[in-house]
Amino acid sequence: MNPDEYCQHKAAQSGSSFYYSFLFLPSERRRAITALYAFCREVDDIVDGVNEASVARMKLAWWRGQVEQMFNGSPDHPVAIALQPHLEPCRLRPDPFYAIIEGMEMDLDQFRYADWEALRQYCWRAAGVVGDLSASIFGYTDPRTLEYAETLGLAFQMTNIIRDVGDDARRGRIYLPADEMAQHGVTVDDILDGRYTDGFTALMRQQTLRARMLYRDAMRLLPAADRRAQRPGLMMAAIYHTLLDEIERDGWHVLNQRIALTPIRKFWLAWKVWVGGGQGLVRRLAA
Repeated sequence: MNPDEYCQHKAAQSGSSFYYSFLFLPSERRRAITALYAFCREVDDIVDGVNEASVARMKLAWWRGQVEQMFNGSPDHPVAIALQPHLEPCRLRPDPFYAIIEGMEMDLDQFRYADWEALRQYCWRAAGVVGDLSASIFGYTDPRTLEYAETLGLAFQMTNIIRDVGDDARRGRIYLPADEMAQHGVTVDDILDGRYTDGFTALMRQQTLRARMLYRDAMRLLPAADRRAQRPGLMMAAIYHTLLDEIERDGWHVLNQRIALTPIRKFWLAWKVWVGGGQGLVRRLAA
């Protein structure tokens, strides 16, 4: 299995919504974004799959070395090898890669977030910088496109947080602002015990509104000149925003189940954006 095949297998195996947007790209950009996604999966799997925090930190430190070698030398890992040829053509910078690793390290050290500003910093490292790198791979002419992409990454991360409240809590992590939990009278025990109180519903409505505002802000930031090139991100936006709609329609029953879209629906949403150029989606989410 060569490095590109390794990354392809890693991406397909995950079943993520991101995978569907890769299918429509030209081959060179598809290889680049698939390698980036495989990088994110590699470092994320360390945090989720390694029980000893000290071991996880050592593994993440090793990945820091791989990033350095990607930009300055000869990397060893298949993912880093696959990424290296795309660094210069796609104008990729090392800092966002380091920020992704820092986000993973936050998961080893921090299990609660005092307020939205603290959570936003985590979301930026976990997803905002991924948006930055992705937009560079898709191609852009206006620097504002990177701001759009980072904001869209925050929207995706908030959607994931809302979807995974129960699962994350069982792993010992609660990605909800503690001050807002207190405001609505929601405790950690409420979440762990699966109690759907009026306060929990109000808390989830607040998080959903925040996510929708991030989608809106992202769409308003996207320059028209780069809209066509950024269609893969818009395809992901169509999938994630539809998922957010489904979660709200279900009454935010996310403590004991994981709400998801079917693969055929994800493909259909992605295809509609690709064919339509994303114009309708941008207008709808920006309203």
